[in-house]
Amino acid sequence: MNTSDSPVAVIGAGPIGLITALGLVAHGVPVVVFEAGTGLSAETRAGTILTRTLEVLDRYDALGPVLEVSLRLDEIGELDRATGKSTGSVLTSALADETRFPFVVNVPQHELEPVLASALPPGTVRMGHRLVDFAQHEDGVTLRLSTPDGLVSFEAAYVLGCDGGRSTVRERLGATVEGHTLEQRYMLVDLVCDLDVANPRDYPYLAYFGDREEWMVLVRQPHCWRFVFPLAPGRDEPGPDELRDKARHFIGDVDSLEVLGSNVYTVHHRVASSWRDGRVFLLGDAAHLITPMWALGLNTGVLDASNLPWRLAWVLRGWASEALLDGYEAEQRPVAVHGSGAMAEAARAVMDRRSDSVAGWRDAMTRTLLGVRLGAEWSMTRSGPLRVGDRAPDLRVFGRRGPVHLHELCRDSFVALHLTDARRRPFIPADGPPGLRQVVVSRWDAPHTCFDPGDTVRERFGDVVVLLRPDAHIAHIEPWTAESWRSVQDRYLQEVRLAR
Repeated sequence: MNTSDSPVAVIGAGPIGLITALGLVAHGVPVVVFEAGTGLSAETRAGTILTRTLEVLDRYDALGPVLEVSLRLDEIGELDRATGKSTGSVLTSALADETRFPFVVNVPQHELEPVLASALPPGTVRMGHRLVDFAQHEDGVTLRLSTPDGLVSFEAAYVLGCDGGRSTVRERLGATVEGHTLEQRYMLVDLVCDLDVANPRDYPYLAYFGDREEWMVLVRQPHCWRFVFPLAPGRDEPGPDELRDKARHFIGDVDSLEVLGSNVYTVHHRVASSWRDGRVFLLGDAAHLITPMWALGLNTGVLDASNLPWRLAWVLRGWASEALLDGYEAEQRPVAVHGSGAMAEAARAVMDRRSDSVAGWRDAMTRTLLGVRLGAEWSMTRSGPLRVGDRAPDLRVFGRRGPVHLHELCRDSFVALHLTDARRRPFIPADGPPGLRQVVVSRWDAPHTCFDPGDTVRERFGDVVVLLRPDAHIAHIEPWTAESWRSVQDRYLQEVRLAR
């Protein structure tokens, strides 16, 4: 059992660091975020948040403020560059039975970060604190930080490196970065132009212009249009006039076109050799630099921020052994390497017209993160019956006071759902191991039952008992019997590494 009263230290106040901190706060874990810069990022960077990330933000009580500054969209389209005509679209409303958030949102990173930071308790984020070094000991980690007032020391229970592709934490751990960097770079440009009234185009708010010669991604942001396109190796960065001409090459003539800002970034597919050393972990770009195609950069990092905080909370509460923390890298590395990385490569092939797998990208855009299966048999697309490791569908049931969704039931707890006939009064223990709740889900109402009109949940899962983790992934599933309460309890203890 960890007896340290020190907070968890998050290094880096980018989106992944801030969302990780929000996760720790949601689980009642004290946290401090150290940021080397004197202010949050002002760069034009990542701009699309996928549905699974919206679910994580909701679980961490930060979704409302993010939606207020975002542009919601329910269509992801592909267009032919030469004609400007649609070659097909994906409607995210197809996910309405799967999630409470059947849409994605666009918001630039420099507008997202202040919203995330403001959702944290005052004083959580400390600007101008640059990590110099750290030393681990039995009960925690001692940090040395450079500040405007000189070097300071800080005692932390754990250190989470969310400090980006040039991570100091990763460097101090001695972890290498494996993979490759493309010669091709990407250019991101924010432009103000009226494509709604003065020059109506009716493009989807996330549109992919594919072409063998040149391609572009068009993203509607709340206050501008964002263009992303590749730069050939050795190509100088275009100036404002050339950028305006480039945009018109895709969207045609418009009456006004203003360049707000631009950014050129290198394209990576690189993964750290190790994501953990004792009490120090790597998350986001510090652990994996994945090409931000199909919005797989930031959104893949959010999966890290969804996986680790609840594990730390269980260990710090004494509800789990330190071995529970081993599952973080074991589950997230395959998602980054074989999931996001492979799909980013496929995205480039589709955009370059080296691949005709249009159906593949459509499936990826709608189900990439909703379909993540964690564990030995990982997957990023949903298929067949629900299995261990799958993200559970966020179905609605009714508690005593009204509707509640499955993801809400397990926000800060493992929850065993007994999908059986409540009229038979199946035995459910009133108490049990800390961190575990058990409930009956049935179309027959009874005390201590989640009412399931029409057997909606039971039809999706079957006559089973299913154990959900705090991150809404399935930890265990088996046919229901009168002794299921006992087997679920045993399985929970195995899951948190406390079984004898």
